[in-house]
Amino acid sequence: MSRYAADAVKLIGMLIHNARVEKGMTIAELAERAGVSRGLVQRTEAGEAGTAIGSVFELAALVGVSLFELDDKGIARHVRAERDKVSLLPQSVRKSSAGVSDDF
Repeated sequence: MSRYAADAVKLIGMLIHNARVEKGMTIAELAERAGVSRGLVQRTEAGEAGTAIGSVFELAALVGVSLFELDDKGIARHVRAERDKVSLLPQSVRKSSAGVSDDF
């Protein structure tokens, strides 16, 4: 893992930890609200890289840590715009849905 990625994982973990503590939430409370284990919350807050990104984003959202400069509508608008870009790409650039036949 690059130094940048490792530092980013540690930073998001610290931000989630600090926001949770400021809100007076326990690890167990946050885990229950997110539908994850207490261990996952602990690993996320410790900056372990093996945590699923969706879980990290959910924990961040629950404690109010903003990951982007955009609100919910802004993020949705950007997702649509990126999806539209992909639809405009030539077929040869898009990922093929057909499997590769290696039966010779």
